[in-house]
Amino acid sequence: MTMVREIILDTETTGLDPATGDRIVEIGAIELLNHLPTGRTFHVYINPERDMPREAEAVHGLSSVFLKDKPVFSAVVQDFLEFIGDSVLIIHNASFDMSFINAELGFLRLSAIPPERVVDTLNIARQKHPGAANSLDALCRRYGIDNSKRTRHGALLDSELLAEVYLELIGGRQTALILETSVTKRANTKVAAHVAQRRPVPLPSRLTDAERAAHTTFVAALGDSALWKLDIN
Repeated sequence: MTMVREIILDTETTGLDPATGDRIVEIGAIELLNHLPTGRTFHVYINPERDMPREAEAVHGLSSVFLKDKPVFSAVVQDFLEFIGDSVLIIHNASFDMSFINAELGFLRLSAIPPERVVDTLNIARQKHPGAANSLDALCRRYGIDNSKRTRHGALLDSELLAEVYLELIGGRQTALILETSVTKRANTKVAAHVAQRRPVPLPSRLTDAERAAHTTFVAALGDSALWKLDIN
């Protein structure tokens, strides 16, 4: 069975637009094989080398004081690129995260990640649930995924939640179980043919004497053309 590797990815930033000087402050990523988490993760806080706007800190809780001793992006970029490899990236509202990732790569004169390597779960959700709310929180509620720990945005926690949401968007948990086990079961299981057999002793009739008498009376009232009286052998 061919193993399909995907990376669930999320970032936190200082704001909304890298073109105006906003930077990445956190990256969280989870490895999937055949749509199931393997336990391998990538998580790092990043010093943005700038101040943290109050509005952004209110979203993710990451302050300038907390981030000032964290590595800069250039110090973690190789580990990040090695982790994602050439796998497809699964991102919710991918245009936002990819604009920041490619901006950071551009600052270092590294190649941008092409859009064909990215799957946007927001687009999938909009196609599957047109007109409905399709934020990560809304999708967690729709699919019964516990997001009670998500009091603030966090890249790794959001990636963990998105991994569950993504599985539901592509067909649900049963799909993943089939992908994971079908080949093994076919290889190791022999299904015995079922042969119907007669009972050694027929089951007793459940009709009462009164029901038999009522049926006989009913058939007699139908006359000689009744189906029960015809010889169809």
